[in-house]
Amino acid sequence: MGNRSSLLLRDEEIAQIQEETGFTPNQIERLYSRFTSLDRGDCGTLSREDFLRIPELAINPLGDRIVNAFFEDSNATDTVNFRQFMQVLARFRPIKKSKDNKLNSREQKLQFAFKMYDLDGDGKISRDELLAILHMMVGANISDEQLTSIAERTILEADQNGDQMISLDEFCKALERTDVEQKMSIRFLN
Repeated sequence: MGNRSSLLLRDEEIAQIQEETGFTPNQIERLYSRFTSLDRGDCGTLSREDFLRIPELAINPLGDRIVNAFFEDSNATDTVNFRQFMQVLARFRPIKKSKDNKLNSREQKLQFAFKMYDLDGDGKISRDELLAILHMMVGANISDEQLTSIAERTILEADQNGDQMISLDEFCKALERTDVEQKMSIRFLN
């Protein structure tokens, strides 16, 4: 299987994906190998079910939200090709100051995080959406009253225009002092 991945990716494709995402050729080949191992149908795409076979996603309380991120730009299809897969993963690369960061700038990382909370995709995080995400993250470990208090306090602190919702701008301002670049980065092996 290790040879299979390198045989199917052409040098031009690797160069193009490197240009788009900033991953090194070695990282691209390793991630392609992982992609093909998840592709049970051997059709060059992954379904939502393929993603949910990843143990770390299956046990992650936000696993469904993370999987949805891979499908948001797939033109309403139920599959993701390797290039789409890499574009989402690029958002988790550590930021390099010297390079053009199309997919993993601070702003892109914040937009990605915002979409995790914006369940209905209306561009605002409501109290109910925040509460739903908190329930996903902590389950029954915290009482409903405590979660409601946390959600309401968060809205109160972040909401600057008084509409009882958090916009992307308000979300970004609330996280101004947070090291998003570090918290939303995964080290990919070379």
